[in-house]
Amino acid sequence: MKTIIAMLVTLSVIGIVSGGGLAMVSSWADPLIAKNKQAETERAIFLVQPQGKSYEAVADAKIVIYRVFDENKQPIGYSLPWVGNGFQGKVVIMIGLKTDLKSLTSIEILEQVETPGLGTKIMEDPFRKQFDALQVDPQVDWVKGAPATKPNEIQTITGATISSKAVVAIVNDGLVKARAALGGSSK
Repeated sequence: MKTIIAMLVTLSVIGIVSGGGLAMVSSWADPLIAKNKQAETERAIFLVQPQGKSYEAVADAKIVIYRVFDENKQPIGYSLPWVGNGFQGKVVIMIGLKTDLKSLTSIEILEQVETPGLGTKIMEDPFRKQFDALQVDPQVDWVKGAPATKPNEIQTITGATISSKAVVAIVNDGLVKARAALGGSSK
């Protein structure tokens, strides 16, 4: 009986010390994680809006969207972080939109867990560059196995069609929500 009580006390002390240690590490790391996440968001805002010099969150929107300004404080577009499902998990994208919400500036894939060597090609320039200055009115379309011929089309990646189509779906979903939040125009 004494052995069981000693084991329970020992395990309880270990549990309390471990839990306290984890709580301390978490309280120390959480602000650093938030700061790094904000820095990554800011970096992505300016990656998809390379002419941008400053930004502000659109306060009256029901989604997270940033209005981006040039050096003269004139609005040049929006940066929209958006999440959707890829082939193997969540894909996080920063979408750069022109002020008229009818064309993109570019996109940046921030997070993904797609298949290495295939699905991860969504992060590479041959695929991503297709979104530069892409028309998105009424939406982005995709073609498989042939070059894009329309101003609102991209070509999917051979062997990673699902991941390619997922990026298009995420962009289109974000566009619908951005247009609804901004009233369909540049406000």
